Amino acid sequence: MSFEVADTLDMSTPDAKRASYELLVAQVRSVLEGERDWIANLSQFSALVHQSVPDLNWAGFYLARGEELVVGPFQGKVACVRIPFSKGVCGACARSREIQLVEDVHAFPGHIACDSASNSELVLPVVVGDRLVAVFDLDSPLTARFDAEDARGFAEAVAALAAGTDWP
Repeated sequence: MSFEVADTLDMSTPDAKRASYELLVAQVRSVLEGERDWIANLSQFSALVHQSVPDLNWAGFYLARGEELVVGPFQGKVACVRIPFSKGVCGACARSREIQLVEDVHAFPGHIACDSASNSELVLPVVVGDRLVAVFDLDSPLTARFDAEDARGFAEAVAALAAGTDWP
């Protein structure tokens, strides 16, 4: 398979951002076409997002294992390996199964600083049926990097991933 990722997506205006997320979702569907293995798909998804979305320093998955998250496929610096559901932004997402959009991680009670360069975070639950299988975590060195449009766009991309993947 040959697949060329678009250059860095344009997030400069609300209209450009909406169009960029439409392109990202199309690219997710394309890169996953014909492949349903969960490890391959999470790896490809992380690489695609990290390569094409500007102002990220980490993009990847934490896999739900009991009442904790275990690091899965990602792009970025070495990360925390295990995160209890009771701690941090990823834990809050796993616990609530709701998107966590944090403009300033240093103001988030119980934030876990895997990378001191991270200043904002967006974490989305990956739910299949009624089961939490993972969270998708995005970190940025910019404060207030993520907004509601980012949450909406990534939610659509994560839904495409979840639907196109066979989960253990």
